[in-house]
Amino acid sequence: MNKFATLSFIAAFATGLVAPAAAAPETYVIDPTHTYPRFSYSHFGLSTQLSRFNQTTGTVVLDKAARTASVDVVIDTTSVDTGYATFNEHIQAEDFLDTARYPTATFKSTKVTFEGDRPVAIDGNLTIKGITKPVTLKVTNFVNMTHPMLNKDAIGADASTVIKRSDFNAGKYAPNVGDELTISIALEAVRK
Repeated sequence: MNKFATLSFIAAFATGLVAPAAAAPETYVIDPTHTYPRFSYSHFGLSTQLSRFNQTTGTVVLDKAARTASVDVVIDTTSVDTGYATFNEHIQAEDFLDTARYPTATFKSTKVTFEGDRPVAIDGNLTIKGITKPVTLKVTNFVNMTHPMLNKDAIGADASTVIKRSDFNAGKYAPNVGDELTISIALEAVRK
């Protein structure tokens, strides 16, 4: 190998050693103490009722460089919290969530749309009571930063969609109790 070829090889090798590694997908585990799916609906036209689920697990896989992501969320439907114990039982009954047969609801993304560095929409499949329907979550807030208490990379987001209860065999009392249900989720997740 001549001197020029040897120097070229050494330069190329050295550049490879100091060049930054290509970004790779990173997995974030949902923080169950700061992630709450909520649902709201019209109650006889008198008011908008708001309830939530207290136990949620899952992951978000984010590739910042490629601007791609995936979301996998599992909601424990037995953790429904309406603010009133008797009504919690009512919502868990067969006519609504039927938690004895279907103790979880799931959301699995099929596509995440980005504008610049932030996701703005998440298409996916929502499964409630064993029925799966496509939905699109509109992302209204997204933050990626070092968690100030855990000193780890973290993400946070707010997203929402509107479904019909009747599409999931949970439409009892519609239309008096609104068939349209707004689902919103406040999510925080910390890198694995």
